[in-house]
Amino acid sequence: MIIDTDVLIWYLRGNIKAQKSITANIPFKISIINYLELIQGMRDKNELRSLQKQLKNWSTKIIQINESISANAMFLVENYYLSHAMETGDAIIAATALENNELLLTANYKHYGFIPNIQVQKFIP
Repeated sequence: MIIDTDVLIWYLRGNIKAQKSITANIPFKISIINYLELIQGMRDKNELRSLQKQLKNWSTKIIQINESISANAMFLVENYYLSHAMETGDAIIAATALENNELLLTANYKHYGFIPNIQVQKFIP
Protein backbone atom coordinates (compact mmCIF):
# COMPACT_ATOMS: atom_id res chain seq x y z
CA MET A 1 0.00 0.00 0.00
CA ILE A 2 1.09 3.54 -0.79
CA ILE A 3 -0.13 6.14 1.68
CA ASP A 4 -0.76 9.62 0.28
CA THR A 5 0.59 12.77 1.88
CA ASP A 6 -2.79 13.92 3.16
CA VAL A 7 -3.30 10.79 5.27
CA LEU A 8 0.17 11.17 6.78
CA ILE A 9 -0.60 14.81 7.58
CA TRP A 10 -3.83 13.75 9.29
CA TYR A 11 -1.74 11.29 11.34
CA LEU A 12 0.76 13.99 12.31
CA ARG A 13 -2.13 16.22 13.41
CA GLY A 14 -3.34 13.50 15.76
CA ASN A 15 -6.31 12.17 13.76
CA ILE A 16 -7.34 8.84 15.32
CA LYS A 17 -8.67 7.37 12.04
CA ALA A 18 -5.39 8.15 10.30
CA GLN A 19 -3.42 6.63 13.16
CA LYS A 20 -5.49 3.43 12.96
CA SER A 21 -5.21 3.24 9.16
CA ILE A 22 -1.47 3.75 9.16
CA THR A 23 -0.84 1.38 12.04
CA ALA A 24 -2.92 -1.31 10.33
CA ASN A 25 -0.82 -1.03 7.15
CA ILE A 26 2.74 -1.08 8.51
CA PRO A 27 5.02 -1.48 6.64
CA PHE A 28 3.77 0.72 3.84
CA LYS A 29 5.28 2.69 0.98
CA ILE A 30 5.27 6.30 -0.12
CA SER A 31 6.38 7.99 -3.30
CA ILE A 32 9.38 10.28 -3.15
CA ILE A 33 6.85 13.02 -3.96
CA ASN A 34 4.95 12.24 -0.74
CA TYR A 35 8.19 12.51 1.19
CA LEU A 36 9.12 15.82 -0.42
CA GLU A 37 5.64 17.23 0.24
CA LEU A 38 5.94 16.24 3.90
CA ILE A 39 9.35 17.92 4.19
CA GLN A 40 7.93 21.11 2.68
CA GLY A 41 5.35 21.15 5.48
CA MET A 42 7.91 20.96 8.28
CA ARG A 43 8.43 24.04 10.42
CA ASP A 44 11.93 23.22 11.66
CA LYS A 45 14.68 20.60 11.76
CA ASN A 46 13.24 18.98 14.88
CA GLU A 47 9.98 18.24 13.05
CA LEU A 48 11.95 16.89 10.11
CA ARG A 49 14.00 14.59 12.35
CA SER A 50 10.81 13.42 14.07
CA LEU A 51 9.24 12.62 10.68
CA GLN A 52 12.33 10.74 9.53
CA LYS A 53 12.39 8.75 12.76
CA GLN A 54 8.70 7.87 12.45
CA LEU A 55 9.11 6.75 8.84
CA LYS A 56 12.01 4.54 9.93
CA ASN A 57 9.95 3.09 12.81
CA TRP A 58 7.19 2.25 10.33
CA SER A 59 9.74 0.62 7.98
CA THR A 60 8.43 2.89 5.26
CA LYS A 61 9.87 2.32 1.81
CA ILE A 62 10.27 5.50 -0.25
CA ILE A 63 9.78 4.65 -3.92
CA GLN A 64 12.02 6.64 -6.25
CA ILE A 65 11.00 7.89 -9.68
CA ASN A 66 12.22 5.75 -12.55
CA GLU A 67 11.80 6.06 -16.33
CA SER A 68 8.56 4.09 -16.37
CA ILE A 69 7.00 6.17 -13.58
CA SER A 70 8.08 9.35 -15.39
CA ALA A 71 6.56 8.19 -18.68
CA ASN A 72 3.30 7.17 -17.01
CA ALA A 73 3.10 10.48 -15.11
CA MET A 74 3.64 12.34 -18.37
CA PHE A 75 0.81 10.33 -19.96
CA LEU A 76 -1.49 11.12 -17.02
CA VAL A 77 -0.82 14.86 -17.18
CA GLU A 78 -1.20 14.91 -20.98
CA ASN A 79 -4.50 13.08 -20.78
CA TYR A 80 -6.04 14.46 -17.59
CA TYR A 81 -4.72 17.94 -16.91
CA LEU A 82 -7.29 19.72 -19.07
CA SER A 83 -10.24 17.53 -18.09
CA HIS A 84 -9.44 16.83 -14.40
CA ALA A 85 -6.72 19.36 -13.45
CA MET A 86 -4.18 16.56 -12.93
CA GLU A 87 -1.23 18.11 -11.10
CA THR A 88 2.38 16.96 -11.48
CA GLY A 89 2.79 15.62 -7.94
CA ASP A 90 -0.45 13.66 -8.05
CA ALA A 91 0.47 12.27 -11.47
CA ILE A 92 3.80 10.99 -10.14
CA ILE A 93 2.12 9.49 -7.05
CA ALA A 94 -0.53 7.82 -9.24
CA ALA A 95 2.11 6.56 -11.68
CA THR A 96 4.09 5.16 -8.74
CA ALA A 97 1.03 3.26 -7.49
CA LEU A 98 0.28 1.94 -10.97
CA GLU A 99 3.88 0.95 -11.69
CA ASN A 100 4.16 -0.95 -8.41
CA ASN A 101 0.62 -2.38 -8.54
CA GLU A 102 -0.11 -0.88 -5.13
CA LEU A 103 -3.32 0.29 -3.51
CA LEU A 104 -3.25 4.06 -2.86
CA LEU A 105 -4.79 5.27 0.42
CA THR A 106 -5.87 8.90 0.09
CA ALA A 107 -8.42 11.39 1.33
CA ASN A 108 -8.12 13.11 -2.05
CA TYR A 109 -10.08 10.54 -4.04
CA LYS A 110 -11.07 13.19 -6.58
CA HIS A 111 -7.38 13.54 -7.53
CA TYR A 112 -7.12 9.88 -8.54
CA GLY A 113 -10.55 8.23 -8.92
CA PHE A 114 -10.85 8.94 -12.65
CA ILE A 115 -7.60 7.15 -13.55
CA PRO A 116 -8.18 3.79 -15.25
CA ASN A 117 -6.74 0.73 -13.50
CA ILE A 118 -5.65 2.57 -10.36
CA GLN A 119 -6.58 0.99 -7.05
CA VAL A 120 -7.67 3.70 -4.63
CA GLN A 121 -8.93 3.35 -1.10
CA LYS A 122 -10.73 6.47 0.10
CA PHE A 123 -9.68 7.70 3.54
CA ILE A 124 -12.31 9.68 5.41
CA PRO A 125 -10.85 11.73 8.26
